Amino acid sequence: MPGIMNESDFHREVDAVLARIEAGIEASDSLDVDLESGILTVTCADGSRMIVNRQTPNREIWVAARSGGFHFRSVDGEWRDTRSGDELFASLARIVSSQSGEDVAFE
Repeated sequence: MPGIMNESDFHREVDAVLARIEAGIEASDSLDVDLESGILTVTCADGSRMIVNRQTPNREIWVAARSGGFHFRSVDGEWRDTRSGDELFASLARIVSSQSGEDVAFE
């Protein structure tokens, strides 16, 4: 299907995204991050969690948080929310800040 990346490219790109998210979260003092089997879990000081994981059949990255569920697809080299079009890292910074009160940067 045109426009859909192959599975190995998808996994390589998502691995890089998850590593970037993990590095950004690790810089925080009050957030805990765990990346295991391609599922990244962010635990806030209040015990609430955010989950970031790959959805291989859809070639998407899904984020589950207190504020809702978000699906991101690679569009022209950027991961974009399938509904709003917002960029993944900017969206995730807002989601993390809203849920934890912590500002994070994904360099």
